[in-house]
Amino acid sequence: MFKRALTALLLIPPVLYVVGWSPWWLFLLAVIAAVELGLREYFALIRQMGLRAFEHLGYVAGAALCVGQLLPGVWNLALAASVIFLLLIPMLALRSSVDLKSYLVATAATIFGILYIGLGLSFLVAFRFSVPHQWIESLFGLVSAGTPGLGAGARVLLLLFLIIWADDTVAYFVGKTVGRTPFFARISPRKTWEGAIGGLVGSLLVAWGFAHWFWKDANLKVVIVVAAWVGIIAQFGDLVESAIKRGANQKDSGSLLPGHGGFLDRIDSLLFAAPALWLVIVAKGILG
Repeated sequence: MFKRALTALLLIPPVLYVVGWSPWWLFLLAVIAAVELGLREYFALIRQMGLRAFEHLGYVAGAALCVGQLLPGVWNLALAASVIFLLLIPMLALRSSVDLKSYLVATAATIFGILYIGLGLSFLVAFRFSVPHQWIESLFGLVSAGTPGLGAGARVLLLLFLIIWADDTVAYFVGKTVGRTPFFARISPRKTWEGAIGGLVGSLLVAWGFAHWFWKDANLKVVIVVAAWVGIIAQFGDLVESAIKRGANQKDSGSLLPGHGGFLDRIDSLLFAAPALWLVIVAKGILG
């Protein structure tokens, strides 16, 4: 418990700085580094299953998706690159020495890793640089900058991270203390309904507090609804990573973070929550 708390206390300040106030190049490098670390642990789990993936292709493709999100416009190179990789990787894989009996599995595992981790985290870049800020402001009813020194993209990223942290933290402590009813026991026996509900309530309270003190011009009802949507989807992101670990017969994805397990264990919720929030903002922007 002490290691878990200490690791969180040491990591939260630099993460908040990178998310909200860092220059564009540092933010991009941080996201690319997160993608590469996540893919590294993902590919290790694939090997633990006795399977193979085309790892070098995955690393390059994941970084390319993040760089593509720098371009303006929500339908940018990152989305076009996703289609390109879907076509290119099966073709490049034909040149590999992999047994043709496992060709399909190796190709599928590689593409899934790119979309799951590379594309999922690339939306963080999109929030800062390519999603039109007026779409974010329209969704939340913002009429002014709100938080000094922060644009709309940085503010929505801070909200996203706070929702996920609150969800994970409260779910952990509630589940550990009063959790009794299994939640997807086949995938993660220690997760409970009490923990899941507690995590969701925690994320709603944090979202309310953030809007109340830092987004005073935001539509509070919209913030709460968005937080509920993101909090629910984030929990499924946690379950998906648990299913991968269980398939590999591993408790954690790695040992990079003392008290927390691997890096992928810390970003699993984000991999689903970021695209979920992106969908809401884009739908609002397109449909008005």
